[in-house]
Amino acid sequence: MTKSITDFQDEHGRITGWPSDRRVAHQQAILHHLRGLFESGVAYGRAEVERLLADHTTLEDPTILIPELVEGDYLATDGQTYWRADSRPGSPSAEPRG
Repeated sequence: MTKSITDFQDEHGRITGWPSDRRVAHQQAILHHLRGLFESGVAYGRAEVERLLADHTTLEDPTILIPELVEGDYLATDGQTYWRADSRPGSPSAEPRG
């Protein structure tokens, strides 16, 4: 069963908080929601990932979500570029956006 994330969103749909470790299902639901911000097969630079998260959350430091997205296999990285973990960009030399 997918958990609702509405308790963690404001009226604009932005993520307003991070659930405690006791609420892993809610954490996973939020990460799944955030993964939807990234297009399949597109490479993103760190700055663009940070901008997307900042635009879709009200967290003081939305960059704390980057390791959660990577460790949860929602995003993948080579250390410089990020992409949706379910669809690596077509070319290893693909230029990251942003």
